[in-house]
Amino acid sequence: NDSMMAHPFHIHNVQFKVVSRKGGVHGHELGYKDVVLVHPDEAVEVIMKFPEFSDANTPYMYHCHILEHEDRGMMGQFVVV
Repeated sequence: NDSMMAHPFHIHNVQFKVVSRKGGVHGHELGYKDVVLVHPDEAVEVIMKFPEFSDANTPYMYHCHILEHEDRGMMGQFVVV
C-alpha cells in the first residue's frame, strides 16, 4: 500500500490467511478471513486455497472495500489455473 491511508482489501469467493505483515500478524487476524486491512506503507502476504473451483475462463475479483477507491482503479481480477 503506497498510499497515505489504510485500505480494507477483499477477495471474492475465497477465504485466506494472513501469513505476514509489517509488525507481524495480530491475534485477531489468525484464522480464515475475506477482508484484511492494509495500512499505509505496508505489504500484507496472504495464502489461500482454491479447492472447489479453478478455471482459466472464470476470474476471481479483488477490491478495496471503500467504494470510491474501487471507482479509481483499486479493483481487479485474477484467474487460477
